[in-house]
Formats: sequence, structure tokens, C-alpha cells
Amino acid sequence: MYSIQTNFRTSVQKSNFTFEPAFSSGSHTYEVPIPFVTEQNEEISNLKIAFHTYGQYVKGKSKVIWACHALTGNSDVFDWWSGIFGENALFNPEEHFIVCANVIGSCYGTTGAGSEDQNGQLYLSNFPFITPRDMARGHELLRKHIGIETIHTLIGASLGGQQALEWSIEQPEVIENLILIATNARHSAYGIAFNESQRLAIIGDPTYGQGSIDDAKNGLQVARSIAMLSYRSYSGYGKTQTDQDSEKTDGFLASSYQSYQGKKLADRFNAYSYITLSKAMDSHNVGRGRESIEAALSKIKANTLVVGIDSDNLFPVSEQEFLKQAIPNAKFASISSDFGHDGFLVQNDQLIDIISEFLHNGFRKYLPTTFRKSIN
Repeated sequence: MYSIQTNFRTSVQKSNFTFEPAFSSGSHTYEVPIPFVTEQNEEISNLKIAFHTYGQYVKGKSKVIWACHALTGNSDVFDWWSGIFGENALFNPEEHFIVCANVIGSCYGTTGAGSEDQNGQLYLSNFPFITPRDMARGHELLRKHIGIETIHTLIGASLGGQQALEWSIEQPEVIENLILIATNARHSAYGIAFNESQRLAIIGDPTYGQGSIDDAKNGLQVARSIAMLSYRSYSGYGKTQTDQDSEKTDGFLASSYQSYQGKKLADRFNAYSYITLSKAMDSHNVGRGRESIEAALSKIKANTLVVGIDSDNLFPVSEQEFLKQAIPNAKFASISSDFGHDGFLVQNDQLIDIISEFLHNGFRKYLPTTFRKSIN
């Protein structure tokens, strides 16, 4: 049996990437020419990776920005993180070459539960167990395919941050700047419990396992409703979902909001991919197979910024403070928000200010200042 690292190195070496394709803005699909061996030593023989690029890539000249998406995201980062990425945004195609890839196991073009296996059957619940480390290794194969030598800035939040951590540990010479938002070094028992409750809702749907990618839509709707409670905060619900009619006894705003969010996801995602990716998040532990979590984080060489959200219950600020302490010379800042974990998608002005200070101004605005008495 190969070791985890041997699997990864063998996959990269056998690919023998010698060409330099020209990439410009648009959606692409990379068909990995060799079997992809997962961390759990399972094989995906026909791996396809869907990805978006923005701007023109010129080898050795382009400033590469690579975004890693969260649980149910896709590779069109201009769509779901429009405040940070886009035309005239902080990260824009005029000044940068931007890459975002759909993760292994998802349902937006990359091989996942809705794909066919080597026998022509849908994977569904038989899709191989995937971890954030596998996702990062998929990104590394894509980097080699594009011909990128170094990444100026790697950024990810939540599950995206977990991928970015793994990638920065395994390829410390490749990542120049690392931005980790609302993420952790190991997924918490609290987070795992939330994910398991969501999976129970899906598996409890009587249509789950019937052989269609559209199975368990009702269960997925319930799962997303549960998830929203962990993504948002008490104060956020209070400000946005409180009814003004004090006589109301039913049909509350908060009730319709939960139903709306559940249906919205069920209409665009599938239950099998949701289970695959939530289990991947649960498995996240950068210390697995390494000396310790601290030893793994100490391998990161990138100039690192860690950002927390003060109302985030799912990935509390204490988890980001731990990353700051364990990653060499890392910087830390916190966002103030009523939107909980989802604050990284909402508080664009704060994020832009923090990231700009980090990348362009030495982070002076956020560094602690020591005042000394003058000596007469």
C-alpha cells in the first residue's frame, strides 16, 4: 500500500506536465490523465476538474490569485464572492490572473456523486471518501496543468480555508501569501455534530438511495435549514427575521426564511454530493499522518493572514487565534458582523480593508502598537 504522500507525488510525477497552455477568462475542464488516488487509498480513474479563470495568464509575469470555495460553492468566484472578486474589485482580471476550481466530490462540473464510475454507473452514495487534503491535491494537479509556478495569493474561507491550509502545508514553496477566513486546523466536535444532523435528515428521506441524483430533495431541504442555524447568529436573525406584527401567531418570517433557504439549495445541489462534502469537512485535521497539528502548521512558509468573525459560532474566533499562534509570523484580524459564519460573504468592506492592509500596507493599521514613555 502506498503512503499518503507517495500517492500524491506519484500522481503528479506520472502526469509529466511539460506543455504550457494559454489560459484566458472562461470556464474550463481538466481531464486528469492518470488515476487519482485519494488519501484513503481509493481510486478515481476518470477525474475531471471544472475551473474558472479570469484575466490572461503570462508565465512568470502574472500575479496569480487562487480562490478555494466553501461547501456548496462553485468555481465561478465572480458570482458568489462578487464583493472581493470581479471587474474593478479588489481581485480583478486587469491586475491578476484568477483561478477557482470546483472541488472533487461536488456537482458543478468536477467529478462527484452525480458522475459515472468506470462501469458507467452513477457513483451516488458509492463515491470515494474525500478529504480537504484530497481537494488540495486536486488543486495542485490543476496548477501543474496550467503551468503556474507560484501563487501570489491563496485565499479560502470555511471549507475553502481548510483546503488552503492543506495545500500550503504540502507545497510551502508555491504559496507566497495565504489568507484564511473563518476556518480551522481541525474540524470541531460542534461542527461535526451539525453536519451529522444534516446527514440524518437526508438519509431519513424515504427517497434516499433509490438510484437517482434527484433523490432526497426534501431531506436536503431540511439539512440546509439546519445548516443555516450554524451559519447565522442570534442577533442576525433578530435583525432580519423578526416580525413587526405583535399579534401574529403563525407564518413567521423566520419560518419562511428557513423554508426558502432549504428549497433554494435543494433546487441547485444534490443530496449525495452534500453528504460527500460534509463528511470531507468533518475529516479535516492537518495533524493527521503528521507529527502534530502544530508541527504541520509550522511548515507553512507563506505570508499568512488569518481572519475571524466575532459572531461566528460554527468556526469561532478562538480557532483562528490558534492558527495565528501556530503559523509562523501570521497576522490576525477580526470582522464585526451580525451574520455569523456567513459574514465572510457579506462584510465585503471590512474584508477588503483588512486584505488590502495585509497585501499592500504591511498590515500597519491592525498591528498592536507599543507606546513608550519618552526619556528626558
